[in-house]
Amino acid sequence: MSDPTRTSHTRIIAVANQKGGVGKTTTAINLGAALTALGMRVLLVDLDPQGNASTGLGIEPDDRELTTYELILEDVDLHKAIQRTRVEGLCIIPATVDLSSADMELVANEKRSFMLHDALHQRAMDDFVFDFILIDCPPSLNLLTVNAMVAAHSVLVPLQSEFFALEGLSQLMMTIREVRQAANPKLRIEGVVLTMYDARNNLSQQVEADARANLGDVVFQTVIPRNVRLSEAPSFAMPVLEYDPQSKGSQAYVELAKEVLRRYPELVAVAGV
Repeated sequence: MSDPTRTSHTRIIAVANQKGGVGKTTTAINLGAALTALGMRVLLVDLDPQGNASTGLGIEPDDRELTTYELILEDVDLHKAIQRTRVEGLCIIPATVDLSSADMELVANEKRSFMLHDALHQRAMDDFVFDFILIDCPPSLNLLTVNAMVAAHSVLVPLQSEFFALEGLSQLMMTIREVRQAANPKLRIEGVVLTMYDARNNLSQQVEADARANLGDVVFQTVIPRNVRLSEAPSFAMPVLEYDPQSKGSQAYVELAKEVLRRYPELVAVAGV
């Protein structure tokens, strides 16, 4: 039976940063798991050819028969591409290296920027309601990332707490502006989350101060610390919230999930945050 207290509107968030190694996939996996722990129903779309989000949630390569490649380029039924994970309430559309050729194949398609948008808005989605869809983008500003932004309502940007971190944001922001102008005028910034933060390190503190001075409320109050448990969890194919619920990494992603939910008043009562 459907829950009359919650809306069927699905919020689609692209987790993007063209720079690799900033905690993008870690954020997609663990934010998704934290949202489900707060009662949300979440679909993670793995749009990175490396397939790390799929591996990190225990989807074996042999079990990835239908992936985001087939979803985007072969028009497969959305239901058939969705797989459940070991985390209750968290589903995934996995990825394989096949996705690495998608950019070249999309170029020749007139609707090349709208393929993921159309796939996620199949009528079949009406029967498979999620509160959130998180899209784990590749670490580049290619056609796959543009597809994610055209399909999304907002973009969440993980920002590593390191020197020159803010300088790398300019190209991403430019791409977001271009997508707004050309294809998705309602696209907004969900927020910037500082990752790999070391409170004992003056550099991390300086990056945080600069980010808040330049971006203001766009920067989430929650910061994601450098944490051994966060680094270990993917090798056990599970989110850190399942691997070590009491770790600082787990607690940080739960706080981030609460902060995200507070931006959606209609879900606050459901989640109790």
